[in-house]
Amino acid sequence: MSTRIATGGRLLNKSNAVSFSFNGKQLRGFEGDTLASALLANDQMLVGRSFKYHRPRGIVAAGPEEPNALVNLGQGDRFEPNQRATTTDLFDGLKAESQNHWPSLEFDVGAINKHLSRFLPAGFYYKMFIHPRPFWKHVYEPIIRHSAGLGKAPKETDGDTYEHFHAFCDVLIIGGGVAGLEAARTAALSGAKVIVLEQTAHWGGRAPVDGGTVDGAPVADFIDALVAELSGMANVTLRTRVMGAGVYDHGYVLGYERLTDHAPETAGPRHRLWRIRAGHIVTATGAIERPLSFAGNDIPGVMLAASVRDYLVNYGVSVGDRTVVVTNNDDAYRTAIALTEAGLTVPAILDARVLPQDSALMTHAKDLGIRVMMGHAVARVTGGKRVTGVEVCSQAGEGAVLETFPCDAVAMSGGWSPVVHLWSHCGGKLTWDTAGAMFRPDVNNPPLGADGHGFVTAAGAAGGFFALDDILHDAHAAADGVVTTLGFKLPADAVSPNADRQEEAPLAPVWMMPQGANVKLREKTWLDYQNDVKVSDVRLAAQEGFVSVEHAKRYTTLGMATDQGKLSNINGLATLAGAMDADIPAVGTTTFRPPYHPISMGAIAGEARGDVFQPIRRTPLHDWHDANGAEWEPVGQWRRPYAYPRKGETTHDAVMREVTNTRSKLGMLDASTLGKIIVKGPDAGRFLDMLYTNMMSTLKPGKCRYGLMCSENGFLIDDGVVARIDDDTFLCHTTTGGAESIHQHMEEWLQTEWWDFNVYVANVTEQYAQIAVVGPNARKCLEKLGGMDVSKDALAFMEWADGPLGGFKCRVYRISFSGELSYEIAVDAGQGQAFWDALMVAGNDLGVMPYGTECLHILRAEKGFIMIGDETDGTVIPQDLGLNWAISKKKDDYLGKRAQQRSHMVDPTRWKLVGLETTDGSTLPDGAYAVDEGENENGQRNMIGRVTSTYHSPTLGKGIAMGLVLNGPDRMGEVLDFPGTDGKTYQAKIVDPVFYDKEGAKQNV
Repeated sequence: MSTRIATGGRLLNKSNAVSFSFNGKQLRGFEGDTLASALLANDQMLVGRSFKYHRPRGIVAAGPEEPNALVNLGQGDRFEPNQRATTTDLFDGLKAESQNHWPSLEFDVGAINKHLSRFLPAGFYYKMFIHPRPFWKHVYEPIIRHSAGLGKAPKETDGDTYEHFHAFCDVLIIGGGVAGLEAARTAALSGAKVIVLEQTAHWGGRAPVDGGTVDGAPVADFIDALVAELSGMANVTLRTRVMGAGVYDHGYVLGYERLTDHAPETAGPRHRLWRIRAGHIVTATGAIERPLSFAGNDIPGVMLAASVRDYLVNYGVSVGDRTVVVTNNDDAYRTAIALTEAGLTVPAILDARVLPQDSALMTHAKDLGIRVMMGHAVARVTGGKRVTGVEVCSQAGEGAVLETFPCDAVAMSGGWSPVVHLWSHCGGKLTWDTAGAMFRPDVNNPPLGADGHGFVTAAGAAGGFFALDDILHDAHAAADGVVTTLGFKLPADAVSPNADRQEEAPLAPVWMMPQGANVKLREKTWLDYQNDVKVSDVRLAAQEGFVSVEHAKRYTTLGMATDQGKLSNINGLATLAGAMDADIPAVGTTTFRPPYHPISMGAIAGEARGDVFQPIRRTPLHDWHDANGAEWEPVGQWRRPYAYPRKGETTHDAVMREVTNTRSKLGMLDASTLGKIIVKGPDAGRFLDMLYTNMMSTLKPGKCRYGLMCSENGFLIDDGVVARIDDDTFLCHTTTGGAESIHQHMEEWLQTEWWDFNVYVANVTEQYAQIAVVGPNARKCLEKLGGMDVSKDALAFMEWADGPLGGFKCRVYRISFSGELSYEIAVDAGQGQAFWDALMVAGNDLGVMPYGTECLHILRAEKGFIMIGDETDGTVIPQDLGLNWAISKKKDDYLGKRAQQRSHMVDPTRWKLVGLETTDGSTLPDGAYAVDEGENENGQRNMIGRVTSTYHSPTLGKGIAMGLVLNGPDRMGEVLDFPGTDGKTYQAKIVDPVFYDKEGAKQNV
């Protein structure tokens, strides 16, 4: 049965009918419909089941505030759950299915929960399922997990594509209603660059539905003219179907654009995530109508009054032939008037107020023959899967039924709440407006930028102004103030338009119907439709001590999930305040968090999926390594050669060969992946002294120093060689995996703590190819290339110099991670391959051979050099590794110093670094634990240490390892047991961790 009416449907193209399916049933709608309007047009009132009690639920609203009409959309790789029917544009072939029921929407066995409601009050999961524990684990938990959630998770890989878009503007307007458009026009006339985002496909917001005139013309004509004017301005960007998702520090805003949801066969990305930097943000996001709390207010057919009007005017849809209107304000009269003028019946308007005289809207309604019952309320809505009638009572009474109206729908209005979410995301404060019974933005406490000034302004209904004339004047004034602050100036003829004005009677703050002092609270009086929260649940939370609004929210789940308080917030706060006998402002509000409306995971990821989810980083020498048989190892996002096995050679044999050759002849390593961070500025040395455990400010230009970096909790996070380039410039080498995180670490401390330091940091890792030339023949190889002097006298250990080598412009560091004579040479990334080739030619008769990361690890372990990530695991401090020498005693402070003085950090029972040698020459298993006699509380043998690194050393001809052991340095020569996962127990002797060339003669040659 169709509920379309002959009039209305301003957004429809009735010449283009489209077909769609709901739960497998083929239905028809028109181009311009939303899924919600098309379902209502087909008289599909029941659209889903509630979360906890599986109650029948219907459409309540017409926008993103809709709590009930969540559906599964699409199939296969286009399947997506929990999509709002009210924000889903209809298209031919759309497939939708309702959620949260079994076996069907009409007959759901989960509805039995309504008979168990006394056992499922607010917070029942905190109370009922704790004891007995085994019963919870094996009976309750599976049931709860099976019941959790609404839609089904997709099973196939998403078949759509997504993208990110970066934009910059002087003024960002979020909202394309009359307030947003007028603010945009005003700002644009000043010459400012303006972007306007509107979440729907249409401009004007509610104004074309509510009507009115502006400068003598219908408001719809005013909107068309305004959009045309803005479209012709070069400094204005207009975008529909873009939601302002979140406002963050420094004028950063995320916008969520739905590009092809309404036309899925269109080529290109489905969604786009806008990343916008704005000089100032104007939130013209309008307001949301509040529901009223009365018995049966969740039965399908009970809807927000303004939404009933939206469906009628925008889509030509009647939600019922007979609609009872219930309200505490004048705006709902517009719905009654519109329904009556469309030829539909309004049996009565139940107005909870008692007023001394009628307003213009009341008079208009009465003139149309509508019965207006002042001081009356809904005692109960009758019906099951749709409304069948309304029982009327006195609002001030105890709920005695005075009259019953048979009807198909109920249009309710509890007043309006400004959409303050975006204003609040970045710290904007709210103030309670007693007259409007609403929270509105506190203009004296806006979100503040780094300069201490506000960077967000609310305009129109979002600021608490609801009359058309007030909205336009406020939007104009807001934009004028914004552009003036930004340094722009409006032309003299830029004035605010004037709208007709219809005075309304004041709203009455009604939260419950009826509200007699002795009214027995009915079970089925709902606050939060999406989360099945009743008035009684909030009162129970207060009774049980959850009087903080945030605690009550979590105890009852009020305003959680995708609702985020859009419909339920104010009514819930009022109920909590009433239970506490307190004022609503004293209770406060919950925290508004982005995004304002759910956004797709695909949009968040953008292009980062599949092969580019985590792009593989390749050094300038990658192709050479690949062509020469490299076996690859992932290191962070990089691919590094693990070893270079030759034909017929195992990987292990290749590693042994590379170690032996590097120790005896000449090895070359691609070290380009090591992090390289420039730290520059007059305060660079002072800054590095705070970051590193040792002193860096005393380092001389041309010198290098090994440094350790700790978190503020005292734990080692990175190490590397620091080179001082000049008085104001340092180059910090980091581990391969640490370049980005350490750069971020530096920026965080500069921006949040040491913002007054005159320092600049830059990650230049990929700008250079860096090659380690290692072994007894290293110097001979470089001398064959010719150019700069690399002798010991000219370039001593832990020094660096710039100069030419073989015609290449180089920076040569005389550092070693192998214990051999070693040079690390940096050249421009574009010259990396040519320089590597030149080194290979020069070293040909010197036994040159490339080596990979495993050889590197064995070389460093033989020397007792630690490896971040092997000897450290996030719980290790420098003192555990015997690196006290790298901790300055001259500095008053550094990151982690105070943390390392805590009692558990100086505990003598902390495990310390030692070397380990198996008694039979075998290789210890990686990660094996050392055990002692006795058992711990878990019945396991006492663990007194663990292996951090373990290798077979071809240089020493035996297995070597490094490990952390209880009192390790004091137990030299002691043999420990290491049970392996292979069932074998290994025995290893504690030795000095430096296995090779303890005096350092080889690297200092």
